[in-house]
Amino acid sequence: MFSVASWLALLAFSVTGSPVEVRNSPITLPMTRRLTSSNVTDLLRHDEALVTALTECSTHGRRATAVPLTDFYGGYAASVGIGDPMEMYYLIVDSASAITWIGADTKYESRTGMNTEVPVGVDYGYGSFEGTLFEDSMTFGTDELSIGRMPFGVASTSEGFVFDGILGIGPRHLTRGTMNPPEAMIPTVTDYLVQQGGILEPVVGIFFQPVDTHESLHGHGEISFGEANRQRYTGSIEYTDLTATPDSSHYWGINQRITYKNAVILEDTAGIVYCGCTFLYIASDAFERYKAATGGTVNAANDLLQISPDQYAALRSLYFHIGENTYEFINNAQIWPRSLNHSLDGGGGDNDIFLIVRGLTSSTGSGLDFIIGYVFLQRFYTVFDSGSRPRVGFAQTLFTDATSN
Repeated sequence: MFSVASWLALLAFSVTGSPVEVRNSPITLPMTRRLTSSNVTDLLRHDEALVTALTECSTHGRRATAVPLTDFYGGYAASVGIGDPMEMYYLIVDSASAITWIGADTKYESRTGMNTEVPVGVDYGYGSFEGTLFEDSMTFGTDELSIGRMPFGVASTSEGFVFDGILGIGPRHLTRGTMNPPEAMIPTVTDYLVQQGGILEPVVGIFFQPVDTHESLHGHGEISFGEANRQRYTGSIEYTDLTATPDSSHYWGINQRITYKNAVILEDTAGIVYCGCTFLYIASDAFERYKAATGGTVNAANDLLQISPDQYAALRSLYFHIGENTYEFINNAQIWPRSLNHSLDGGGGDNDIFLIVRGLTSSTGSGLDFIIGYVFLQRFYTVFDSGSRPRVGFAQTLFTDATSN
């Protein structure tokens, strides 16, 4: 039976010995969202459970690896081919975990897989998996770039998942605690693509298109490995360094300040960028300032802020001050798609207006004072760069100023 140290040594040797041709263009995979009108309510509740777990980690200092970090109900997933014969696996793209694993739904039956006999597992809080690390070929993108001996987990048992598994694109240190010894780390998919020469840089680009109608509930997105996809954004990508503030520093954490009508809503503080979370969350004191500024009242049925048509007409942009750059989040971006009102708890009329900004249970200074979720990322192209100077970048898209909500 392999020890973890022996396996990692063999992995390092195999990486240096089997390079593939370096690509001059990014590896791109389409992403879709398995969301139906019947489970929008589940998505809201799941979002709340996710945020509770994250803030408990920040408040009580629990290890990040024990936090549930996957939006199972509304997450975006990409298809990845594994093994021989190649089987397609539908994997949730998760920017707040780093291990990739399969087997929650479609079973793994490949004649080319190598069982390392290294146990691996993650407890996400309300979902988990346990299994073994395997190595096998993994195929990406529409032009079928295949990388050999990619390490990934294969679940022997799993609970709480409705997809095949997870495609982890979080920082590599998030793999700590997933096997013994706890300090050992597993190369991420991004790491391995660089090591094998499939891509030049450890860069992941994320694109989302807003969901605006009942017919488009499945949404549209794209993930790119190696570089940003120039066709998906306008202007230039502006970067900011990762924060040093724990617990935001465990993830893709940054510092930012939020203003509304020249008044500070959220002071300059640390939080995370997370594609698995649907809404935009800010510290409880900042949320009260936003609530007062917009005149919103909490809807008892769905717990979202609700405003009247007149208040919406008066609603102004939020401004996100990140690094040396400012990003305008227009009034339409701040509301739930009205075509999906009927899917919310208690229903909703076509003209009801609900805001997508929500409050954390902790006040500013907790170490995790905001979560930038999907509602922001569908307006701005996002880049996760885990190179020698880790950073996050944002750029405008054709949907930055869309009024589809």
